[in-house]
Amino acid sequence: MRVISRKVPEAFGYRHPTARGSLMAWYRLATHCEAVDLMGLKRTFASVDYVPAQYYVFDVGGNKFRIVATIHFNRQMLFVRHVLTHADYDQWTPASKHQ
Repeated sequence: MRVISRKVPEAFGYRHPTARGSLMAWYRLATHCEAVDLMGLKRTFASVDYVPAQYYVFDVGGNKFRIVATIHFNRQMLFVRHVLTHADYDQWTPASKHQ
């Protein structure tokens, strides 16, 4: 899968150095993933969840961080929208229902 944009996780990694290794491991897995739907995605990322209406949420770093993405399976493109701490994700979740 093609990951767009790597800049978001990299910027987060600079602000949260303890997340860097986990984010880069996630990136490597994502770029080699060839899923066609959520079930296929779960074969590579067991903890990924779908948040309606358009987001896929990945637990990273032992559930300390979240990557929020949209995915176009037909084009094999994953768009990183946010990288959040667990606390920031808890605040984002209700807000995402209004988007």
